[in-house]
Amino acid sequence: MAKMIHSMIRVLEEQRSLSFYTEAFGLEIAERLDFETFTLIYLSNSESEFELELTVNKGREEAYDLGNGYGHLAFSVSDLDAEHKRLTDLGLNPNKIVEFNRDGALLARFFFITDPDGYKIEVLQRHGRYK
Repeated sequence: MAKMIHSMIRVLEEQRSLSFYTEAFGLEIAERLDFETFTLIYLSNSESEFELELTVNKGREEAYDLGNGYGHLAFSVSDLDAEHKRLTDLGLNPNKIVEFNRDGALLARFFFITDPDGYKIEVLQRHGRYK
């Protein structure tokens, strides 16, 4: 059986992205691999083995075009309201909390936040399938 291990996004400024993912989601550098023309930075935390790979292409100055195919990353948290307040207090401007219901039952509570490169990140209350 295949096991998902990481997702990769391209970022423009290494330190800006590291600061965001550390402050917002407690991700720390698991490994940093520096090459002549690019750097790969693998981020993780103790909640999951899944990693986020940041690719920094050296010498690039213009923002990446995210196009219309990128969806989002998702994190689950035990206390959505507290997390929303914490991110707001950090000045990271999360969107409002949304409740998503189906057939009268709560399916999900969540909000979105945007990283410095424009990637959308969904933050979900741990509930149902979103553990």
